[in-house]
Amino acid sequence: MNRLNRPARPVRPEEPRLPPLQLLLVGLQHVLLMYGGAVAVPLIVGQAAGLSREEIAFLINADLLVAGIATLVQSLGIGPVGIRMPVMMGASFAAVSSMVVMAGMPGVGMTGIFGATIAAGAFGLAIAPFVCRIVRFFPPLVTGTVITSIGLSLFPVAVNWAGGGSATDEFGALPYLAIAGAVLATILLVNRFLRGFWVNVSVLIGMALGYALAGLCGMVELGGLTAAPAVQLVEPNHFGTPQFLLAPILSMCLVVVIIFVESAGMFLALGKITGQEVDPRLLRRGLLCDAGATFLAGFMNTFTHSSFAQNIGLVQMTGVRSRYVTAVAGLFLISLSLLPKAAFLVASIPPAVLGGAGLAMFGMVAATGIRILQEADIGDRRNQLLVAVSIGLGMAPVVRPELFAQLPHWMEPITHSGIAMATLSAVTLNLLFNVLGGRSGEQASGCAHG
Repeated sequence: MNRLNRPARPVRPEEPRLPPLQLLLVGLQHVLLMYGGAVAVPLIVGQAAGLSREEIAFLINADLLVAGIATLVQSLGIGPVGIRMPVMMGASFAAVSSMVVMAGMPGVGMTGIFGATIAAGAFGLAIAPFVCRIVRFFPPLVTGTVITSIGLSLFPVAVNWAGGGSATDEFGALPYLAIAGAVLATILLVNRFLRGFWVNVSVLIGMALGYALAGLCGMVELGGLTAAPAVQLVEPNHFGTPQFLLAPILSMCLVVVIIFVESAGMFLALGKITGQEVDPRLLRRGLLCDAGATFLAGFMNTFTHSSFAQNIGLVQMTGVRSRYVTAVAGLFLISLSLLPKAAFLVASIPPAVLGGAGLAMFGMVAATGIRILQEADIGDRRNQLLVAVSIGLGMAPVVRPELFAQLPHWMEPITHSGIAMATLSAVTLNLLFNVLGGRSGEQASGCAHG
């Protein structure tokens, strides 16, 4: 065929480049949404280890640096690594309970945690090519259930933010609710009456208004801003040479397996939202980036990394599917890691502002899951049972985290993650009801179009 007559290569939904201003603003939205979660893990672990305020600040900057690098790689891809979709990366909560225990163990401390993180990253790199084959176990029935569970499990986070955050003594006070309501109302009104660019940055508009209102109400705390250094570089092995101890390594390797399960579900969810089929090859690229980020994190004074579910809701909410947006967000994170004053300003956003935005975005994730479930035979009683039990198990650690407190500690990465519980339940029950039960078709294979 003549080269001039060849059909143009189809443009993938995550390929288009937006105008520079829109690219910057939508990227900033992603950063503002995930920043609280990104700094929470180093904050919790640093406090458990008894670190000084300056050392905890260094942990946060290290986490922002690795999160930014990992986000860039995940979005743009380098060689065989990176899923090349709009993914935001950050420190995973799956390892928090294990690391808090390690921080208090004699002879372990921070160097033992970092050594276990490096080893777990290497373990993840080794198993990623095999784990990626699980995509065939995620037909629409399972994928829809998992995505719905992701959205529902995030709702308590948004509600907690809207009430002023867990640290406040006046949870649910009217000023917090008013600010969260104003942010939510702004997002809804922009989506109702405006179009195009304004809808794409509706979350940023709502949060900007909420931040201004919070400032007028005296909720924005900027004390210590002037004391923060203008520029600070993150040096590898700041806390000393990593230690490689067997028990922490085994615990962290289990965490990586759980992260892979969660990430697989989130990558498939993002694929549905962006219209990009996530086949085993793409899934392998994404998991390799998760593992590679974790491996790098141990040397750079931070922890296991994974994709952030919150940002999937933002992709669905704004309809902006370009991976270049999250690439810009990755650059923002790297800049924040080097500019403590800028990071301080972002950290000053009150939880109530995030709460109003979170209610809309996390609900969009759940709505996406419900839409995908319509592709499955949801009228079948056994499939209804699969959805009911899986969502119920996924909500259990969200509603009552202490429900599984009597189980062995090594199970905590599973029992404390609603996403992991829902995913494992949905995959297992689909195998039981539809695969081992001898039913054929898309539900059984999960790879009808793979």
